[in-house]
Amino acid sequence: MKFSEILEKLNLASSHSLKASSATDREIAGPAPVDEATSGTISYIEGAKFASHITSTNASALILPLDESLQAKCDDRDIAWIAAADPRLLFAQTIALFYQPFRPESEIHPSATIHPTSQIGKNVYIGAHAVIQPGVKIGSNVCIHPNVVIYPDVEIGEGTVLHANCVIHERTRIGANCVIHSGAAIGSEGFGFVPTATGWVKMEQSGCTVLEEGVEVGCNSTIDRPAVGETRIGQNTKIDNLVHVGHGCQIGNNCAFAAQVGMAGGVKIGNNVILAGQAGIANQAKIGDGAIATAKAGIHSDVPAGAIVTGVPAIPHKLFLKAAAVYSRLPEMYQSLRQIQRKLDR
Repeated sequence: MKFSEILEKLNLASSHSLKASSATDREIAGPAPVDEATSGTISYIEGAKFASHITSTNASALILPLDESLQAKCDDRDIAWIAAADPRLLFAQTIALFYQPFRPESEIHPSATIHPTSQIGKNVYIGAHAVIQPGVKIGSNVCIHPNVVIYPDVEIGEGTVLHANCVIHERTRIGANCVIHSGAAIGSEGFGFVPTATGWVKMEQSGCTVLEEGVEVGCNSTIDRPAVGETRIGQNTKIDNLVHVGHGCQIGNNCAFAAQVGMAGGVKIGNNVILAGQAGIANQAKIGDGAIATAKAGIHSDVPAGAIVTGVPAIPHKLFLKAAAVYSRLPEMYQSLRQIQRKLDR
């Protein structure tokens, strides 16, 4: 694809006008990481701190921030460039020009098992050995890859993709344009047991799980249904691999949870919340809009909107940094304290 074609398509896709170099006739074969790029590829520079890559990359074109000094460096090396307010977003749109995920043509494989009471929309793909149980409703343009199991009374919105070997449990409702990756279990039983003098008594999980429009769930993640009521994941929330969402959790819109995040039952999370890898959230904790938990944060109490928390137990991030600076000096502080104590004893 010519660089000029890429520029034209990105201008149409972007909500902002883009700046570009005058070198528009070169051929671009595809995107590449900036430090691995070869001639004929396009990559991106996210900001001035990555400027050194411009002098070493072999890319034929770069997407840059709105920084004239970086643009001049590209001109000096005869690298074509596009400048935008958000280079990373524009690079994502560039990748989409060259690559689209595998999506099979509409068909129902003869080995699929579909209960006659299920309703299947138009242009649906159902792969080999998929199992669709009674009362399931599947919208148009849904893609169900091989070995997917859908329990009774599930609803799946149009355009949703269910990857191989995921399981959708009873009464789950999945909105339009969601993606469920391989091995995920949606709507599985919550961990509900009542302690008694003679042991644990199972509390049946009669609730349901709801995924709103545009939710993505990574491989081997689990989202449990509650004993009563619902577990709900808000619109456009993105969940990485190996994440556990406990029974009865209420998750807002546009959240992002990295791998191995775990949350106990009844957690309430606002909109635009980010949980970094291995963050853990205790039962019934509330996290406000726009809050961020850094990697391995252990959240045992409520987090206010907009806060950044770190550590176990989680505390405000700036306080944690101050404490961490002191932590590295503890041995010498201890020796000083001992010397003071000896003087006081004398």
